[in-house]
Amino acid sequence: MQKIALFPGSFDPFTNGHLDVVRRGVGLFDEVIIAIGTNSSKQRYLPVEWMIAQLTTLFADEPRVSVRSYQGLTTEFARATGARYLLRGLRNTLDFEYENAIAQANRHLNPDLETVFLLTSPTLAGVSSTIIREIHRFGGEVGPFVPFALPAVAG
Repeated sequence: MQKIALFPGSFDPFTNGHLDVVRRGVGLFDEVIIAIGTNSSKQRYLPVEWMIAQLTTLFADEPRVSVRSYQGLTTEFARATGARYLLRGLRNTLDFEYENAIAQANRHLNPDLETVFLLTSPTLAGVSSTIIREIHRFGGEVGPFVPFALPAVAG
């Protein structure tokens, strides 16, 4: 049986920290699905379709990485894709508290789904999509934090 990992998130935008998790995940799993979900408590900064196109191009030379969007519960999307693992990155203890609570709820909803945490590389621990959005929104340089150029004016 293939080891398929789902890497869920809003990826608004996808950061170099996310890139690091995917690259390391490919070393652990047969397939990594970057799953762009809809977070009902957030309004997107960048369009999902644009992000899918950028990520598809970024990983064009890596056949074990695919990019998809979904709505609804992550556990249900994992079932639909055959993923038995959720891949998550941890930057700090606050991330752990948040991610641990989600992992416990996911385990309740789908006992066959295992969450795997990867510690963020130290040089990327300060990078978050929220900070990048704010820098970008006000015209700051975000190039060192993202693996591709963001559009000049975001939605």
